[in-house]
Amino acid sequence: MRIECDAVLFDVDGVLVGSMELIESVLREWAADAGLEPDSVVALSHGRRDVDLIRLVAPVLDAEAEAQRIADREEHLLAGLREVPGAGALVAALPAGSWSAVTSGTRRVAAGRLAAAGLPVPVHLVGAEDVVRGKPDPEGYLKAARLLGIAPQRCLVFEDAVAGVRAADAAGMRCVGVSAATRALGDELAGWVEDLRTVCVHGTTRGLFLEVEEVR
Repeated sequence: MRIECDAVLFDVDGVLVGSMELIESVLREWAADAGLEPDSVVALSHGRRDVDLIRLVAPVLDAEAEAQRIADREEHLLAGLREVPGAGALVAALPAGSWSAVTSGTRRVAAGRLAAAGLPVPVHLVGAEDVVRGKPDPEGYLKAARLLGIAPQRCLVFEDAVAGVRAADAAGMRCVGVSAATRALGDELAGWVEDLRTVCVHGTTRGLFLEVEEVR
């Protein structure tokens, strides 16, 4: 499949960096400490900012303070992180200023994970603290498009969470799913891949086009 665009926007965890096991481990530890059922908390966490998750599962707690505790813990757990297969080659092939990342984590944690996985940190990295409303609200993706100076409809998003796919759709952007969880979304996706090894980028006089193999 050939998809034309002017910019590519990535989620970070699970799309560029293989960090989902680490994230879930920290959340399980936090949930147990808070007297919550860890599996239920993890199930609700995918694609959400920590502060939004805490407001949902533990409204009596200080969500900002608890989210900061989680971020502080995650910031020091970077050893062994690896890129999602194909991520490095894909971002290296994208022209400077044509890609960004939009994460439900903090900028500090996301930048640390990207660097630990040997990936570049984009100039415009939109984190949890940069938006009022997290995914599935489109605010983060719209902000990234605005920072790049690209119309939303000319952006292509790679996402691994349902909340992220819904955010991209609400922003008027096409989205390629990168996890089993997103595959079930069907027509909401422009396509689906297991990882980024099957995505190739080519530049043209009119922008970019990406060739995506193994698309659903």
